[in-house]
Amino acid sequence: MKFTAEQIAGILEGTVVGDANAEVSQLAKIEEGTAGTLTFLANPKYKSYIYTTKATITIVNNDFEAEEELSTTLIKVEDAYKAFTKLLEYYNQIKLNKSGVESPSHVSVTANIGTNHYIGAFSYIGDNVTIGDNVKIFPNSYIGDNVKIGDNSIVFSGGKIYSDCVVGNNCVINSGAIIGADGFGFTPDENGEYSKVPQIGNVIIEDNVDIGAATTIDRATLGSTVIRKGVKLDNQIQIAHNVEIGKNTVIAAQTGIAGSTKIGENCQIGGQVGIVGHITIGNNVKIQAQSGIGRNIKDNEVLQGSPALAYGDYNKSYVYFKNLPKIVKTINTIEKKLDGNS
Repeated sequence: MKFTAEQIAGILEGTVVGDANAEVSQLAKIEEGTAGTLTFLANPKYKSYIYTTKATITIVNNDFEAEEELSTTLIKVEDAYKAFTKLLEYYNQIKLNKSGVESPSHVSVTANIGTNHYIGAFSYIGDNVTIGDNVKIFPNSYIGDNVKIGDNSIVFSGGKIYSDCVVGNNCVINSGAIIGADGFGFTPDENGEYSKVPQIGNVIIEDNVDIGAATTIDRATLGSTVIRKGVKLDNQIQIAHNVEIGKNTVIAAQTGIAGSTKIGENCQIGGQVGIVGHITIGNNVKIQAQSGIGRNIKDNEVLQGSPALAYGDYNKSYVYFKNLPKIVKTINTIEKKLDGNS
């Protein structure tokens, strides 16, 4: 799909400087721009590229003044970065603007599906499913019995939502994510053999949640595993049964959270963090990557290490740790001198 500079300026409430009929069909970095692409200049470090870019159209700030001749058409806006982000969102909406039910797919006759929906080929929609308006379910997805999905949510290809789970409005579930698989519940008998504990709860995902590719959120043993409003989860995260994650918390890839742990609001958790079960993490907590959390954490703590220490204490300790061979050598030298003087 092609857009002219005049059309783009209309979307961004900007001003065209150059050829208003210039057309673009792709986006590009300013240093990699080619004919037919649109780019932007927001960071002054990249200013030199605007004089060499082959991009057909470039979005710039209103205060930009060319010091050399330009071959690109400009669209001047108040904030080039925000304008380009807005355009990306607009482009994404167009790209994902699919509708209807593709064949082959299975949609139960008892499912209640809203308007302007899209269900891709080889998808399965179970009994008594409720799906809101403007929901997009891409091919090879599975929506189990009694699932509820709110308005404007997206399930990308290969997403799986097991029975009885609830997904709110404006949520994104990326490819390969699994919502509502059984929690890891087994009990040993006198012979050391394990029997499965039935997992009869569900997962509740509130509004405006993003779930990354291949992330898994287990259903509760009883009750619900809960992901609160505005949570953002990266790829390949494991969230165990009966966990609760507070609103607007963000978690990076490969983090694992064991069962029944409660995480507060507005937390930031780095990649490859391990969190034990049955603890409480407060609000506004920051946990650095590869940390191990084995205790309750109070509000506003910043942690690093495994087992995790207060961030400042960890850095002080690390100074000694990396110099440990020298410290040991010095101690041995002192001991030898003391022995020789005794």
